[in-house]
Amino acid sequence: MTGYESRKWMILVATIWIQAFTGTNFDFSAYSSELKAVLGISQVQLNYLATASDLGKALGWSSGLALMYMPLWSVMFVAAFMGLFGYGIQWLIILDFVSLPYFVVFFLCLLAGSSITWFNTVCFVLCIKNFPSNRPLALALTVSFNGVSAALYNLAAISLNPSSTHIYLLLNAFIPLLTSIVSLIPILRQPPVDPLLSDSIKHEQLIFVLLNFLAIITGFYLLFVHSNDLSTARVIFGGAILLLVLPLGIPGIIYARDWFQRKVISSFTLQGSGFLLVDDDDLEFHREFLSRENSQISVTSYGVNGDGPTLTLSLTRFIGSSGDGDEGSCCGKMIGEDQLFMLGEEHKAEMLVKRLDFWLYYFAYFCGGTIGLVYSNNLGQIAQSLGHTSMTSTLITLYSSFSFFGRLLSAAPDFIRLKFYFARTGWLAIALVPTPIAFFLVAASGNEAALQAGTALIGLSSGFIFAAAVSITSELFGPNSVGVNHNILITNIPIGSLVYGFLAALIYDNNAAAGFATFSIQMVNDSVVCMGRKCYFSTFIWWGCLAILGLVSSVLLFLRTRPAYERFEQNRRIS
Repeated sequence: MTGYESRKWMILVATIWIQAFTGTNFDFSAYSSELKAVLGISQVQLNYLATASDLGKALGWSSGLALMYMPLWSVMFVAAFMGLFGYGIQWLIILDFVSLPYFVVFFLCLLAGSSITWFNTVCFVLCIKNFPSNRPLALALTVSFNGVSAALYNLAAISLNPSSTHIYLLLNAFIPLLTSIVSLIPILRQPPVDPLLSDSIKHEQLIFVLLNFLAIITGFYLLFVHSNDLSTARVIFGGAILLLVLPLGIPGIIYARDWFQRKVISSFTLQGSGFLLVDDDDLEFHREFLSRENSQISVTSYGVNGDGPTLTLSLTRFIGSSGDGDEGSCCGKMIGEDQLFMLGEEHKAEMLVKRLDFWLYYFAYFCGGTIGLVYSNNLGQIAQSLGHTSMTSTLITLYSSFSFFGRLLSAAPDFIRLKFYFARTGWLAIALVPTPIAFFLVAASGNEAALQAGTALIGLSSGFIFAAAVSITSELFGPNSVGVNHNILITNIPIGSLVYGFLAALIYDNNAAAGFATFSIQMVNDSVVCMGRKCYFSTFIWWGCLAILGLVSSVLLFLRTRPAYERFEQNRRIS
């Protein structure tokens, strides 16, 4: 049995490695300026390439379809070769080894972006299959490491050639393939999954706490330890790899289980922890409780006009008093109308798109996490236009590291909910607050400090949203439908990438045409580089205003869903 447990933790470590080295879309800004110069394209056309990479996320369903007919390890290698082909050909284009038309480069970006979703599917399946009792903690931890990909690739690039930007494409092509080869043996030797006893579940939770502490150390290491010196950078990169290897010591922790149970677990408990608030047992009790309540009070009545169900006065007992007081106002009607009765109720796609809660959630994500992702795609041009080209790699590391911390923070509410409980949609609203502040800060001052602070805030905010989204989708619209519903939700990513990126690119090119530009000696066609604060000033203002709209949307979502969260927590405590 101990051998089986060791193999299970080996799989978790392999999943961490896969996530850490396959977030290749986050370093697009590192080489985008050189790609633009070689292709001789405008900023708008460059934005379309970034959109193509993000559009791959909308094709995530294809990986699930492939799993129906292919073993897991083969899906992983298909993803690796998709990235090898997509990024590898782009690398050859930048080196002028091959010359391809624009639409072919667009397809290569789409293929490379799709590879990321296939890797994510492999990681999700591994976590769910091997950690059924603590799958939320496994998912939260591994997904967080996807946020450090850009920082790791930045270290690797500096270690090989600090003056080259096209080296990122070479690394994007080969490192995921090498990671897949290293991870193959643990995946092939997956142990049988047996139900765990209560003590074993708590023991697993303790190990996850230790792994989260190690993850935090890794994040701080990548954030604060860096150098542009070639030899020093190689030592630092070696230290980062060592931190990723350290979780292999988990089997040793398992062998010391008796000591931990005797000395630590007796005084440290993690009751009720978990990344997903709605688990199967709690959800079943919640449904039974509400069924008993329904048998005692009337929840709906039907009007004589045949318009459908309307809320009756007796519903005050059921959904609380939050929606009663301001029925005459527009805001009161928006908050009180068609509220969720309970968490975890299954919503099919046709039911999902009819709910106001879903569109509030969609808009909050669209104006929060997605706008942060588009900002990261434009970091190269933003730094270049402000005269901080040498800071590009630093900004990429900042965004990556703080995105990582944001993802880790998304699990924190569950560890503290026994002492302080707050609806997860409320945490979502809080997470959106830094985004508009960051955009207005960067717009107000284009100096290095403001740019770094704004990038860190945007990374922290978007990282939290990316990691918490699966959980919120599961809680609001049902855990069994989360796969389909979440794929519907993330359609906002390619849409936002196109809309926000096009807005930024249009303003950029207009400013360049108006005279705020200089020609680069690397340009062979009519492409120009816009220089000065005006290149992105209007873009930052627009993005900041849109982020405020997303914040308002998230607050409305919180007010509408808070009664359901409070009832669920009360019922869970009773159980």
